[in-house]
Amino acid sequence: MELIWQDFLKIAEAELGIRAVETWIKAVSFYRYDESMQKVYLKAPNVFVKDWVKTHYNNLFELHLKRLLRIDSIAIHFFVGDETAESVVVSTAVAEVVKAPIAPVITRKKARSTQYAPAKKIDSNQMINRLNSLYTFDSFVVGQNNSFASAACRAVVDKLGKLYNPLLLYGGSGLGKTHLLHSIGNDVLSKDPNAVVLYQTTDRFINEFINAIRFNQMPIFNAKYKQIDVLLIDDIQFMANKEQTQEAFFHIFNTLYDSNKQIVFSSDVLPRDLGGLADRLKSRLEWGLVADLQVPRLETKIAILKRKAFAQNEILSDEAANLIARRAISNVRELEGSLIRVLAFASLTNQVVSVDLIGKVLGQEQKSHSVIIEFDAITKVVQKHYFYGLTELRSKNRTKNISLARQVTMYLMKQVTNKSLREIGEFLNRKDHTTIAHAIQRIDDLRKIDNDLDERLLNLQRELGSRNGF
Repeated sequence: MELIWQDFLKIAEAELGIRAVETWIKAVSFYRYDESMQKVYLKAPNVFVKDWVKTHYNNLFELHLKRLLRIDSIAIHFFVGDETAESVVVSTAVAEVVKAPIAPVITRKKARSTQYAPAKKIDSNQMINRLNSLYTFDSFVVGQNNSFASAACRAVVDKLGKLYNPLLLYGGSGLGKTHLLHSIGNDVLSKDPNAVVLYQTTDRFINEFINAIRFNQMPIFNAKYKQIDVLLIDDIQFMANKEQTQEAFFHIFNTLYDSNKQIVFSSDVLPRDLGGLADRLKSRLEWGLVADLQVPRLETKIAILKRKAFAQNEILSDEAANLIARRAISNVRELEGSLIRVLAFASLTNQVVSVDLIGKVLGQEQKSHSVIIEFDAITKVVQKHYFYGLTELRSKNRTKNISLARQVTMYLMKQVTNKSLREIGEFLNRKDHTTIAHAIQRIDDLRKIDNDLDERLLNLQRELGSRNGF
């Protein structure tokens, strides 16, 4: 088991990076494995770490430990102190079994006491899935960057299948799309516990479809989706180049739409900019309303930090919240990660959250010549000069003018922020950081021989500098 645990840590480091593994995964320790129960016991140093790891990395433990142990199902048991204590919270997730590969449909009763909403089976052939009850409209911080998307989601719940159908939530990674999808599901079920709601990631949908074909269960697969009242599909962009899956989904979409059932998608890329997606499916994704989410502004970030800190029974001062908010640029997920690292360090070292502590955890303050500039501020400045907004910059469009504006944006982001190529790529929907490196090198070479471009870049940098106190 020790060798298996070490193999798991290597896999986790490859997927999450060394910082996440050192901070969180290694914070819990392997305690024992009950072979008869197919249960792994993991010990955490305190409740805070246990809850964080369980909430954010439970699927990682399940997926890889099940594979390394060569078993079909696994239960992950997190505990603090004595494993037999009543305060132990058990997180059990049964993996797909060969005899029942179809994924579950979600539903919930009004009363709930656990983190995840209980679910009911639609019939004996289906397993159980869950909505995260922590993701609600009340826990979603609304700002200028997401107010339209939030209002659209609330309106959908009030008039299911009638107002905005389908609804497409569009925006970069970590901006709150998944939170809003869960919020819709939770709100629908709070008003009608008998509603059939399914939150489904695209990856899970694809795997479910493959299993249905493999085990000759397409009638069950189709029957399941026909009875759904609200279908919530996360990261629809991952359906690109999956022709058979698209065909199956196309028919599911038509069936639900014709029955006035509500359909909500999320995507990092606008369907019209997504290669490998059939035109007829693209058109259906944009039949209803497209609501975008942008990177939150400083005031919204501070509000998010204060609310999340309060949920952890911490009071964050304005100065501390401001400092964390200015360091986290790309998305809300990064913002929350920064806060959690600060709160965890404070908890583990029995210190109060202060400006000095934030400096220790997140790094010393930058000098005035390297003040962090928001990514969205850079895109707005670029738009003034090149007339292309964030949608075009994130798109796959490679026409000459858009490509130049996009490369200039990447160049400025690297020049005036302290963010990595990976983070810039994530913000602009480029998964290969070598694309960012190539763009930066190209602009650097061009400005040496193109005086007009060099002058324009100088003006852009001056404008960004004046906006940020240079």
